[in-house]
Amino acid sequence: MDLNLTGKVVVITGAAQGIGRVIAETFARSGAIVAALDISEESLTDFSDAFRESGWMSGEYVCDVRDTVAVTRTMEEIASRFGRIDVLVNNAGINAEGLVSELDVELWDRCFAVNVRGTFNTCKAVLPMMKEQRSGRIINAASFAAIMPSVGASAYAASKAAVVQFTRTLASEVGPWNITANSYAPGMVPTAINGFAELPEDEQSKKLDMLALRRWGEPEDVANLVCFLASDLASYITGTLVDVSGGKFSTQVPSAAYPA
Repeated sequence: MDLNLTGKVVVITGAAQGIGRVIAETFARSGAIVAALDISEESLTDFSDAFRESGWMSGEYVCDVRDTVAVTRTMEEIASRFGRIDVLVNNAGINAEGLVSELDVELWDRCFAVNVRGTFNTCKAVLPMMKEQRSGRIINAASFAAIMPSVGASAYAASKAAVVQFTRTLASEVGPWNITANSYAPGMVPTAINGFAELPEDEQSKKLDMLALRRWGEPEDVANLVCFLASDLASYITGTLVDVSGGKFSTQVPSAAYPA
């Protein structure tokens, strides 16, 4: 199935590493031009070298999504260089762990600043361009935590729930300009931050028991969904949260099906 992403200008935040890097590579393989934003200059240098070696078109921008002025300036630079912005993927985000009774207020604020304000900043910055061209795709990273939170993750869950409701509101506001806005909820994808793959075998097994597909998610699972939502095939999908969690808690005990 051809998603017809050739030549599309795709802005991805937190693009230089982790799931964001795989999303960027997946878009590039589909012929898109990737504008990669990241807070780490070192990671962006590695990203740039890898993309050049692969012959993919890209631009790299050091940018803190919390900084409204920097985000606006960066989006203007991207639009000036490539002529337009077709897709925005808000992948950048941070975790914040701690019981409510013990959680530092600065950590709470930082989590919301990156996950919520950062998403707001980038969306607001691209809207003038997307409205002018009367088309666009905005795709925001939420989390399964926005559906079902975990103990000790109040800040993260609340911030991702905020992203979901922000995206739903945005979808209606930008609909008249043929712009769609959706969010997506990854489940358990092992990363350097969560360390799922390094857990003892019995702990891994308990976590996998939550999943109907009973395997860890892959970054490619998320990237494939994001690319679909960016394509014309998803032109009538907007204002929704797409669960890409392998059927996490699709029933009370998904693992009960496996012994059979």
